Amino acid sequence: MNLSLLILVPLLTAIVALFCGNSKQVKWVSFIGSLGQLCLCTYTMFAYMGARTAGNASQMLFESRYAWYPALGIEYYVGVDGISIAMLMLTAIVVVAGVLVSWNIERLTKEFFFLLLLLSLGAYGFFISLDLFTMFFFLEVAVIPKFLLIGIWGSGKKEYSAMKLALMLMSGSALVLIGLLCLYFNTVPVNGTHTFDLLQISRQHIPIEAQRFIFPLMFVGFGIFTALFPFHTWAPDGHSSAPTAASMFLAGISMKLGGYGCLRVATYLMPEAAHEYSWIIILLSTIAIIYGAFATLMQTDLKYINAYSSVSHCGFVLFGIGMLTQTAINGAVMQMVSHGLMTALFFGAIGMIYERTHTRMVAQLGGLLKTIPFIITVFVLAGLCSLGLPGLSGFVAEMTVFMGAWQRSGMFNHVATVLACASIVVTAVYILRAVGSSVMGPIKNQEFVTIPDARWNEKLASGMLIAGILVIGIAPFWLIGLIGPDTHIIMDNVTRGIVWK
Repeated sequence: MNLSLLILVPLLTAIVALFCGNSKQVKWVSFIGSLGQLCLCTYTMFAYMGARTAGNASQMLFESRYAWYPALGIEYYVGVDGISIAMLMLTAIVVVAGVLVSWNIERLTKEFFFLLLLLSLGAYGFFISLDLFTMFFFLEVAVIPKFLLIGIWGSGKKEYSAMKLALMLMSGSALVLIGLLCLYFNTVPVNGTHTFDLLQISRQHIPIEAQRFIFPLMFVGFGIFTALFPFHTWAPDGHSSAPTAASMFLAGISMKLGGYGCLRVATYLMPEAAHEYSWIIILLSTIAIIYGAFATLMQTDLKYINAYSSVSHCGFVLFGIGMLTQTAINGAVMQMVSHGLMTALFFGAIGMIYERTHTRMVAQLGGLLKTIPFIITVFVLAGLCSLGLPGLSGFVAEMTVFMGAWQRSGMFNHVATVLACASIVVTAVYILRAVGSSVMGPIKNQEFVTIPDARWNEKLASGMLIAGILVIGIAPFWLIGLIGPDTHIIMDNVTRGIVWK
């Protein structure tokens, strides 16, 4: 399997879309291209599982390596493990769904879909990169188009939100770049050259003094992408002002770039520092979980409700990583996948409602179940997944995080786990209140009586996301089996030379 196809297909699709003659051609080219990406990712997943079943025990599969800047040891080096495969599948599903829900975009259609496909290219490249400089390059590719998508096609305070998001994420990128360079110069030179090779660095021992300085830079830098408290303020404004597909990508994929970086780079490569700073990670993520839940209670706009809810739910990702047990890290990866699917579905449903009612205010909605039953069913299902209903992916992921967190001994860790668990009650309150007020009761605006239900493209997008949520919720063991061996490798590094207290 040539992983470079995952970069070439979205790139070629984006270029072809620019040369299409009309908006209809642009949409179909984008849809077919994104569907091709999904097929490639699905083939890669089954090829990976087949190779593992056949006994291939290599840490990474389908590796390819080309010298990019040999003088500095920079290479185009890609490969995948189970965690990467899970993130690739999440990206592919969300991108197809995002293209489908954007079918009614008529303003600057070529440019919109070009930027959307460019975002997918950045995400794919980031998740398959094994060279840290290449990974950083694709991280930036996945940042820049967001500014334009929000600033041009957004709503509300779109210029302010786009600028705030760009500045915050660029600040995170700057911290990551400083950390990468410091890490690079603390590696053991090979043939007189330092290295950005992730696997090679993992086999070296970075001096603990360097780890103590580099780890906060890397973790906070990547953490900003995951709405790490108190650097989360870009997320609510960015999500609420973005067009529907961009909101789906921001919450569903972009925030997962940060969680993946915190785990794959910061925690894996600097295990001693990860252990020393774990109590700070646990503290900040617990605050994010609780703060996000209570802040959501105060919101009256459906997009802000989901945006602040995402701050809380992404807190579980960092919470699981900070606990440094394999079960908790398994839960963190599962939460990344689950939240990506759930929040994309939620934002998609909110976008469908807004397109028809021209309002996102809960107080102005009501009785919509009678007029748009399919869309409201999708909306309710996304809400139930968010509050952790058994049988849906949210329940499996959060319970795995909680079980893994409790395995970490210590009163501080157990208190943090109890507080994180308690947030589920607050989540249930704001989800049930928002859903009940929006869809139940009498129709508050008679103009809503004649609004049309979901179209074919919206049904297809929703069906894909719902299928992913149900597959993980009902049969999660395949996902645990996919990521388990690789989280075990990360834990081996974390526990190397560490005596648990």
